[in-house]
Amino acid sequence: MITQDQIPAVLEHPVYDAEGSKIGNANHVFFDDATGRPEWVSIKTGFFGTNESFVPIREAIMVEDHLEVPYPKGKVKDAPNVDVDSGGHLSEAEEVRLYEYYGIAWDDAWHQANQPGEAGWARSESGTTGVAGTRSMDAGTAAMGTGVDRGTDARGTDDGAMTRSEEQMHVGAERYETGRARLRKYVVTEEVQRTVPLRHEEVRLEREPITDANRGDALSGPEISEAEYEVTLHAERPVVETETVPVERVRLSTDEVEEEETVTGEVRKERITAEGMVGTEDDEDGRRRP
Repeated sequence: MITQDQIPAVLEHPVYDAEGSKIGNANHVFFDDATGRPEWVSIKTGFFGTNESFVPIREAIMVEDHLEVPYPKGKVKDAPNVDVDSGGHLSEAEEVRLYEYYGIAWDDAWHQANQPGEAGWARSESGTTGVAGTRSMDAGTAAMGTGVDRGTDARGTDDGAMTRSEEQMHVGAERYETGRARLRKYVVTEEVQRTVPLRHEEVRLEREPITDANRGDALSGPEISEAEYEVTLHAERPVVETETVPVERVRLSTDEVEEEETVTGEVRKERITAEGMVGTEDDEDGRRRP
């Protein structure tokens, strides 16, 4: 269990689940009104830490520079939203909702708070039994210690000075899926034209005079007769064949492109003014000026 001395090491530090997944950063620690012991820790979750989820701190442990809780990341992020009053106090009804969500018996928690030697139930000014609940502590309060009564400035000290604190906005980046790309192969038919030379034979009539060289062939037949001579003609025609050949390799790859985006957020800052002093006031840095 986390002790009060460990609170400064918890706040604004990472919180992980038992599987080693980061849930967010610890924002506030809530103390039980009855026992004065740490009971809940609120964690900034979501994109840029815009959400805040509650998780029991009773079984959490400090591991090096971060807090580890025995609940899965998804369960913590889905915890019911609760309203905390302006004094940083978690009501009994809201606390019961959280107990039920995390499967912790409210009666067991009540009996534990009333064990002999514990602080018992908180008492109101009239002396009657008060309502159970929790009060919060942030990083500024933890830096000045935990033994400060409610209703007073938790950062007041005995040296007559106050600590002025302010929130700082830390902007990070969260990786998320924007879409998917895939390779798909399909077949299309295209019309292709090619020009190919083709040859064919044609008949040409040749006449030659009778000479001493061919006189024997010319007089070898009968003097007067009928005859026929046939010549076979040839031609070429186009023939189309297809052949499948590999032409290229195609793959998907990703390139990481870095760009800048301006983020706007709200931070709270404390201001300190001096009452009863004429002609002076504090500037935004807490320094007095005339």
